[in-house]
Amino acid sequence: MDVGGADSEILADRTRSGADDAALWRRFRGVAGDDAKVGVLQRLKLSGPIPERFSHHLKRLVPADDRRTEALMRDTWRIGMERLTLAPGQPPWSVPLPSKHFADRLHRFSWLPDLLAQGELGADRALRFVDNWIEDHGGFNGFSWRLGPTSVRCWNWMLCGPELFESGPQEIRQARLECLVRQLRYLADQVDAATDPKARWNSSVAIVAGALCIDRAMSMDNALARLDAECTAQILPDGGHVSRSPSRALHVLVHLLTLQDLFRRAGHPEPDFFGKWIPRVGAMVAFFQSGDGGLNPFNDGDEGRPEVVDAALALLPSPPRRFTFAPKSGFQKLEKNGLRLVLDCGEAPARPFGDFAHAGALGFELSDGPSRLVTSCAYSAEVNVDWQAAVRRTGAHSTLVLAGRDSSHFSLNEESRLLAASGPDGISAKRLEEADEIWLDAQHGGYKSPCGLLHRRRLFMSGDGKRLAGEDSLVRPISQRPSDDRMFIGFEIRFHLHPTVTAMMGRDAIRLVCDDGTVWRFKTSHEGARLERTVYLGRGVVERPEQIVMAGYADPNGDGQQPPNCIRWAFLKEEAS
Repeated sequence: MDVGGADSEILADRTRSGADDAALWRRFRGVAGDDAKVGVLQRLKLSGPIPERFSHHLKRLVPADDRRTEALMRDTWRIGMERLTLAPGQPPWSVPLPSKHFADRLHRFSWLPDLLAQGELGADRALRFVDNWIEDHGGFNGFSWRLGPTSVRCWNWMLCGPELFESGPQEIRQARLECLVRQLRYLADQVDAATDPKARWNSSVAIVAGALCIDRAMSMDNALARLDAECTAQILPDGGHVSRSPSRALHVLVHLLTLQDLFRRAGHPEPDFFGKWIPRVGAMVAFFQSGDGGLNPFNDGDEGRPEVVDAALALLPSPPRRFTFAPKSGFQKLEKNGLRLVLDCGEAPARPFGDFAHAGALGFELSDGPSRLVTSCAYSAEVNVDWQAAVRRTGAHSTLVLAGRDSSHFSLNEESRLLAASGPDGISAKRLEEADEIWLDAQHGGYKSPCGLLHRRRLFMSGDGKRLAGEDSLVRPISQRPSDDRMFIGFEIRFHLHPTVTAMMGRDAIRLVCDDGTVWRFKTSHEGARLERTVYLGRGVVERPEQIVMAGYADPNGDGQQPPNCIRWAFLKEEAS
């Protein structure tokens, strides 16, 4: 796999020793991956009176993942590329697990609502797994009680409230409720000191849910004040998530809609800030929805399930606002007659939100109706942590890579112990629409300091949606004195193809066949365009599609007007026969 200079040690599908796995976990999860530590006084804070029952329950607003539950009913636990097959009904934590990443995802219980949706047999199995987890981990466990998995686990347990807390003998119901309340108290005690934005968000929504679902378990005023603050910190004015991740925006939207539904059913006054943020986030989720119903996988985002996106958007109070430019999030959209392109023209967010940001400046997602054509290597929280790190590099995106460098700068965030992205400087995009055609002129200065060149990308989309033309150029700014070093600088332009695309080299073009039979041709004036294997994580596993690569050497003093510093290319739709 070539993702533009990724570390050679990153080989997520090889067999590792426990020491190897622990080292990778520490490197790529930072402080959030450290075991939790709770002193005697903190443990005392977790104790206290336990309410007898729930006063209200969360409602599951999104459909179950049938593919996952079918595997679980066969006792196959698959997370990313790792698989564990057990005896019928055997709890997964009763055996050594494949990796720390596998264990982390398992202890979040995101699979619980899906399993409970499988009728009486699935419910029986799910309840036994919860009771077994309480027996093994319910007192306290440094790994499974970290803030990240604990916050998600509490939310998922409350999503299954009627099944978990209203069924079975009183003694068992009370043990489950006691364990949940202790975890919620732990979240409330720890969340304000947390540095991980994901854990802060998930803890905040879980605490609000707990305050409304379980009388006297939490302070509602404190819980709402904390969630209000997290909304302000993590949602941009245009509705995008500050991480610039579409799937994290969807995550926020589902949480807020679920809580809004809970407040309304409980007859409790709805927080004012819900009305401010829900329509904005919903509009941004709709902005990123591709023709197949899923999402564009920018930054630490995957495709998502189309049925979840549709369910969330259907719950908005009114149809989402439509727009083509998200100025605060840094994205431009071109759309004509089913052809759709979304361009990344924003810089990485400030710390700590840049800890998972990608160096994908001027990369784009291209689709034709329901068919995805050009993408990136994408991302998935399910796939192991070293793959997640590898696809942050510029070479993992459909853009230009100069001198094997990243367009953004990666540096250590001492607080989180993770590599945070910053920049690139000078990123911008100008748009012109004329006579039903769209022109976009974008550039960034991420290579200016090390190489003295700007990357400029011009895009043109025809009104009939059958042609996308582009020009990538490397330009030495007029304000910068000529370089004394006449050595030409190597570059590569990559277009990562979606796994549903079949690519075939031709004499004068590369033929791209989509899974619905639609055919596109890629043409370029640049000699030597070739096909190479790449990777794709956006569907939860590591897939091996192809990418188009154009390589060359740029003049360090070039003005970008002609080759080798100017490369023109086009995607052309073939007429249906």
